Formats: sequence, C-alpha cells, structure tokens
Amino acid sequence: MAQPTVVPVTDAALPAFSSFLQQHMQGNRSAADWERGLRNQWTAELPNFGFMLKNDQGEIVGGIGAYYADRVIRGKPEKFCNITSWCVLDTYRQQSMKLAMTVIKQPGYHFTDFSPTKVVGGTLKFFKFQEMDDAQAVVLNLPGVPLNGGRLLDRATDIEAALSGSALKIYQDHAEFPWLKHVLIGSPGEWCHVIYKRATFKHMPAAIILHLSDRRLFLRHFRRLSTHLLLRGMVSTHVECRMLDAVPWPAVIRSGFNRKVFLSESLDSRDIDYLYSERVALDL
Repeated sequence: MAQPTVVPVTDAALPAFSSFLQQHMQGNRSAADWERGLRNQWTAELPNFGFMLKNDQGEIVGGIGAYYADRVIRGKPEKFCNITSWCVLDTYRQQSMKLAMTVIKQPGYHFTDFSPTKVVGGTLKFFKFQEMDDAQAVVLNLPGVPLNGGRLLDRATDIEAALSGSALKIYQDHAEFPWLKHVLIGSPGEWCHVIYKRATFKHMPAAIILHLSDRRLFLRHFRRLSTHLLLRGMVSTHVECRMLDAVPWPAVIRSGFNRKVFLSESLDSRDIDYLYSERVALDL
C-alpha cells in the first residue's frame, strides 16, 4: 500500500475535510458546522485550514484542523496556530506523526492545542510542547452586595460604548458566537472583559470562564459577577487557576484533566489564552 500524502486543507478542500470530521469525530456536529467553525480565521495571510492525509485513491484518511490568528502579546505582534480536531483512521495511524510535523514545521508561529486527548498530548510533548497547569477553581456563586462599588455591563450596546481600541476589537471579534456570553465588570475607563459560556456541573448550571482581561479587576469585582451569574441560574463559576492571582472564596480546586499544551520559543503559559481559537469558534 502506497504511503498517504500530506496536503493542505485549502478553501476548495474544506467542505470535504469537514465531512470527514463529521463522520469520524465524536459528537453531533454537522459537516456544515465544522466548515462554518473552521472558516473563522483571524489572520491577514491564511496559509491553510490545516492539513490532511490522502491515500493513493485520493480519499481523506486523516487530518488536523488549524486556526490562525495575528495577536499582540506584551506589545509585540505574534502569530498563532491553534491545532484542532486531530483525526486519523486506524489503518493510517502510523502516519499521525508526519501529519503533526507538517503543521508545526510552519515557521513563525506559536502553536497551541486546547483539547488534546491523552494520546495526542503525549505525542505533542514528544515535539517539545509544554503542558499548562490544569488546576481549576470551582467557585460557589453567592448573592451579595459588593462593597467596593463598580458596575456590571452585559448589554451589547453598553459594552461597545464602554470599550475602545484593541479591547473593542476583541469584543467585536467574539460577539458573533451565540454560545459565548460577555460582561464588563469595573468602572468607566477600568473594565475587565469577561467571556464565559453556560455549562453543567454535577447536574447544576454553571459558568465556564474562557477569558478575563484583567486579573486584578476580576478579583475585585468578582462578587458582583457571581451575583449576576446566580441570578441567571448558574450555581458555580469555573475558572482556571493560571488565569488568577488569587482564588475567590468559597472555592474548591479540581485537577486531573487532559492538560492543554503549547509550543513557543518566547512565550510562557501566562501569555496563552483562548481568544481566537477553537475554544471560542466551536461550541465545545
């Protein structure tokens, strides 16, 4: 049997690749959902939508999706490639490493994978990917009157009016995804932008924090946020400890998840967030 070839997922090939993911990835996401999700890209020069393996009959037998984003980190422009949906048919599993190498040999990028299985995570560690802290604070949402002032904005018109510059662009780039919820906590000129999604924890509604723009303001105004979430039926707030300088009270710490990984020569884990990635573009 001839060895499969690795080819980029081009615009023309994306529908077929999306159909492959729909057939072979777990979940009930349709091919149209996969295609729509992967078309969310945030770069001026899109190299591909990932890479796929094709056998000598031209059939897709594996692939890795990719999200590309141009970001500014610590005041410097940086380029990111977020790996998603790594899927290879069993018969061709030995080609998985070649597929991964093709992705990470692309020069000039920082690479992330936010949903690796244990096997995928182990494989990426072979390529020098670093693990991120998996500890997560589960904070009980309690009602209360905040003592340190501040406001909470959750209407789109109010949020857009309060933000400007790069902060406004981040909001506008992520406002289109219906599964994401946005609030600002703080005061005029000093806002923390919080992005969360609704989930279920121990059969109870919960809020999963995907992004917070200011650690200090988040902690200072957390009681206002938790009251807001509780009034909307969410009993707990879940936030990764690496996003925090301190853990709100009352909370328990959970760990033991498949660790997210990244590959970078200049950034550390505190520079890595979920903006412009599969965590926001797909309803995972």
